[in-house]
Amino acid sequence: MAGRGVRGRVGISARHLSALNTGTTSARTLAEALAIDHTILLLAVLPDADEELRARVAAAQKLGILQRMKSIGAALAERLDAAEVERLASHPSDSVRGWVCFLHAARATAGPAALLDELRCFVDDGHFAVREWVWMAARPTLTSDLDTSIRILAGWTDDRSERVRRFASEALRPRGVWATHIPELKQHPELGEPILNPLCADPSRYVQDSVSNWINDAARTRPEWAVELCGRWASESTDPATARIVKRALRSVDRTATRS
Repeated sequence: MAGRGVRGRVGISARHLSALNTGTTSARTLAEALAIDHTILLLAVLPDADEELRARVAAAQKLGILQRMKSIGAALAERLDAAEVERLASHPSDSVRGWVCFLHAARATAGPAALLDELRCFVDDGHFAVREWVWMAARPTLTSDLDTSIRILAGWTDDRSERVRRFASEALRPRGVWATHIPELKQHPELGEPILNPLCADPSRYVQDSVSNWINDAARTRPEWAVELCGRWASESTDPATARIVKRALRSVDRTATRS
């Protein structure tokens, strides 16, 4: 009954939902990703999973999606060897590749640089969901050492891949989506400028949206900073990309209040 309800709400056929649950296809939408039963997916991917692992995944299935992915990644981190991790890292299921992102995050002990090296391939993954899972997985480690993380991510802003450049911005958004806020960047968003400034005229709308959302996040606590930064960019650049970023970045700012 529950399965039929999910299919009815998001328009997933029984055949397609079965393919999602067994990991033979990728989710086409967020709704499809949310509909996956990870207890079924686990057995399809790791049929020899022990009872404890099965129980932990069953418990995780009852959690919200972010906590579910974190819990499964942590459970797998305790069990899988390097060869198994490598196999799952190229699995056709975007959810399985997402598990691996959180697995690496659970094992992260050496700080942002080492973790980012592990996650780089997922940052440039062809599937939208994996690109979301990877920044969510990395974020706790990145925020544990903001100076190092900002320095590394600033170096990613000139990457040829728009996905890598977008990650550089998205990973440390002050508020983020489905993510714990970063108080230091909410109060001191200027710390993020080494990442933001190189992207102020990025040609990719994917990147532009992330940059403008970053500034909009910070504008909720530091509107005067957002107005000053965007004013500077607008005065220095005639690129239409900059104009688009500035417009979106200031969409929630009461400019009258910032002048009072």
